[in-house]
Amino acid sequence: MIDYSLSSKQQMLIKMTREFAKKELAPGVIDRDRRSKFPKKQINKMGELGLMGMMVPKKWGGSGLNTASYVLAIEEIAAVELATSTIMSVNNSLVCQVLLDWGNNEQKNKFLKPLAKGEKLGAYSLSEPQSGSDARNMKTFAKKNGDKYIINGTKNWVTSGKNSDLVICFCLTKKEGKRKNISCFIIEKNTPGLNIGKKEDKLGIRASDTCELYFDNCIISERNLLGSEGQGFEIAMNALSGGRIGIAAQAVGLARSALEKSLSYSSERKQFNRPINTFGAIRKKIANMATHLEAARLLVAKAAYLKDKGKKHNKESSMAKLFASKIAMDAAIECVQIHGSYGYIQEYGVERLMRDAKITEIYEGTSEIQELVISREITKCH
Repeated sequence: MIDYSLSSKQQMLIKMTREFAKKELAPGVIDRDRRSKFPKKQINKMGELGLMGMMVPKKWGGSGLNTASYVLAIEEIAAVELATSTIMSVNNSLVCQVLLDWGNNEQKNKFLKPLAKGEKLGAYSLSEPQSGSDARNMKTFAKKNGDKYIINGTKNWVTSGKNSDLVICFCLTKKEGKRKNISCFIIEKNTPGLNIGKKEDKLGIRASDTCELYFDNCIISERNLLGSEGQGFEIAMNALSGGRIGIAAQAVGLARSALEKSLSYSSERKQFNRPINTFGAIRKKIANMATHLEAARLLVAKAAYLKDKGKKHNKESSMAKLFASKIAMDAAIECVQIHGSYGYIQEYGVERLMRDAKITEIYEGTSEIQELVISREITKCH
C-alpha cells in the first residue's frame, strides 16, 4: 500500500521550491521565453539549494533525497517555467543518476560531485539525425586507440548542449549497429574535436538551449568510459526509464499551472453580468482538468514509489509519462480556450503553456514509444 501523505521534510521542500520559483523564476519567465535566454543565474541558485543533484547521496555532493521528493520539486519548478525544469530534470535524472549508478569512485569524485553540488551542469546525448526512437541506428563511432578513444559523428537534440560542462554520450564501439555494441562515455566540453552546433529555434521551452554536437576526431581517455564496452544501451534505457518519471512530474506541474490560471481568470472574467466560471461549459472544463491532474499526479507517485523501492518500474514510468503529457497538453489547450483572445497573446503567459506542453509528448520517448513499452510489459504477463 502506497502512503501518499507528505513528510515534514517534503512539505518544507515544496515550500522552499515554490517560494524560489515565485521569486526567482516567475518575474522573467516571459522575457526568457521571448529571447530564448538561458536561466544561468537561476540554475546556479538551484544548485545552491540542492535541487541539481537531489537523488545523489550526500557523500557525493547531493541532497540525499528519494525520487518521491524529487518529483515534488520538479512539479513546483515546472508549474512556473517548464524550460528550467527541463534543465533540472536532465541534470538530475539523466546525468547525475547515470554517474551514480554506473560511475566508478574516480568518476564520481571528478564528475558527479560538482554536478550534484550545482557547480557544473551536465547534458545527455543519445539521439542522432537518423536515430531518434531507434537508438540502435546510431552512427557516432568511438574507435579504441591504445588507452584512448577517437570519436567521430553527430548528435542532436542535446538539452543544455551549449551551456553544459560535460555530456553523457552514447557511441558505437563496434561497427555493427546493435545494442550490444553501444557504449557510454563522459565527454568534457573543452575536449578538442568536440564542436557545438547552432542553438535550435524551438516552439517551446525556449529558455532551455538545445543544439547539435559534432565530433571530429575527438580524443578522450579510456577512463571516461562509463561501465564496460557494450553496456551503453542498458545504461541509456535505465536512465530513460527513471527520467520519464521526471518528465511526467514536469507535465503535472504545467497542467497544474494551466488549471490555476484558468480558475483565476474564470472567476474574474465576466460575461452577461456574471463570472464565466458560473457557466456549465467552463465548469466542465475545470472539473476535467482537475480530475486528470490528480490522476496524473498519482501515476507519478506510484512510479516514484516503485523506483525508490528498487522495484521494476518501466511500465509505470511510461504510463505516468504517457498520461501526464497528454493531460498537460489538453489542459494547456483548455486554458487558452477559457482565456479566449487573451490566451492567444504573450502578455498573459497562457499561450506559452500550450507551446511548452507539446514537448512532454516528444522528448525522452514519444507517446507512441510509451505505448509500445506499456503494451510490451503487459503482454509479458500473458
